[in-house]
Amino acid sequence: MQPERLISTESIYDGRIVNVRADTVALPNGRRALREVVEHRDAVVIVPIDADGNVVLVRQYRYPVGRSLLEAPAGIVEPGESPDDTAQRELREETGLGSGDLKPLGGFWSSPGFCTEYMHVYLARDLEPSPLEPDEDERIQTEWHPLSLIHDRIRAGEIQDAKTIAALLMATCLSETSR
Repeated sequence: MQPERLISTESIYDGRIVNVRADTVALPNGRRALREVVEHRDAVVIVPIDADGNVVLVRQYRYPVGRSLLEAPAGIVEPGESPDDTAQRELREETGLGSGDLKPLGGFWSSPGFCTEYMHVYLARDLEPSPLEPDEDERIQTEWHPLSLIHDRIRAGEIQDAKTIAALLMATCLSETSR
């Protein structure tokens, strides 16, 4: 498939977490189109599984949707930080646990129709207490859910966060998660 060619770009908004721009592009057929793009740094999402086969999830209020959601621990890769380091940091900040066995599972684009965010997915095992202070604007509650019931929780609508559903699917598709 032929790529679109950038003709011009206009910065609309520069924020702390996202930037927004409007790009005019040339399509392969010669026509022009407007592409609104949300620029977002890479992020990580972690599926922590304890020795008893429980997935450690976090519940937090999400202002844009006006409700609390049950999610896998996640966060933005800071400048100069590797995704591996981000995964350990976010796991420690959000759950108070560190992982002695952190494995990358791959990744995905969170919403490629308009956003540049790429999510790196990790499976975390060999969990030990290793707390870090959470971000000052985060109010997080940690919950343990049996891995064997995760698909039921998704079907029941108890887990509605897309990155969490994708990461849980990736983690449960691997045979090693059933050990």
